Amino acid sequence: MTGADQPVSGILNIDKPPGMTSHDVVGRIRRASGQRRVGHAGTLDPLATGVLLVCVGQATRVVEYLVPDFKEYLSRFRLGITTDTYDSEGAIVRQNDANHVTRADIESGFARFTGVIAQVPPMFSAIKHKGTPLYRYARSGEVVDRAPRQVEIRTLRLVDWSPPEAEIWIECSKGTYIRSLIHDLGQTLGCGAHMVALRRMAIGEFRLEDSLALDEIERAFAADCAAEVLLPLDAALKGLPPVSVDAEGERRILRGEAVPLGLEAHINLCRAYSSDGRLLAILRSAADGYWHPHKVLGR
Repeated sequence: MTGADQPVSGILNIDKPPGMTSHDVVGRIRRASGQRRVGHAGTLDPLATGVLLVCVGQATRVVEYLVPDFKEYLSRFRLGITTDTYDSEGAIVRQNDANHVTRADIESGFARFTGVIAQVPPMFSAIKHKGTPLYRYARSGEVVDRAPRQVEIRTLRLVDWSPPEAEIWIECSKGTYIRSLIHDLGQTLGCGAHMVALRRMAIGEFRLEDSLALDEIERAFAADCAAEVLLPLDAALKGLPPVSVDAEGERRILRGEAVPLGLEAHINLCRAYSSDGRLLAILRSAADGYWHPHKVLGR
């Protein structure tokens, strides 16, 4: 059985459905798994769909390792209409003729937004100003100054052009607002634009083609088949070199004690396994030449 009697742990690669917040998805997984310790990595707006990584049980301790430097998105936008939220869920604030815009104009506009750029976050966002989320100011009609944030757009490619709508593929750094990118592109084109759809295709190595529908995951938990949908904790730790320790090393690590390892000096973190392949801990190097438990994950 799953639940409190037999706690489950692992990572879920979920294809988030539209109309739900990331927190809504976490709530569904809590109920399905019977676990309180559930969290997500990389928020998606209710409008958006696609890859949402959810950690269950012990896996919540590796959430920070699930947010890589770059993510990939497929987004559709409409020219000629600007909204207050920069997407189709907002109120229209401006309309302009976009008949003059061509495919070449859009692709030429990409040049301004490729590479390292300064991006101003949208007012309708969870970023805090003086301790209050920006969206609360926006809902009361107040606009506050937002400091530009440095983001990187590695890829920006036109996938479909069906005037007045276009679809683009984006590979960008974490913290990038696709809504703001589309809004700013619309301003550059002189007609305005807003996002009408967003699908996250990948978070690092976690790709949409490997994701599962939320109801499919819920059925697996209900049938006591959680192991069929949960990825192991070390799926989040592939960027850390693996090391194997003997029985004495395992005992020391599980007691929170340091161990000697023959790793190269430039490595700061590694993942330690027992001799039979069980993930034990994330270890951190120290000046004393020993490796100290940073997070003990085994039992």
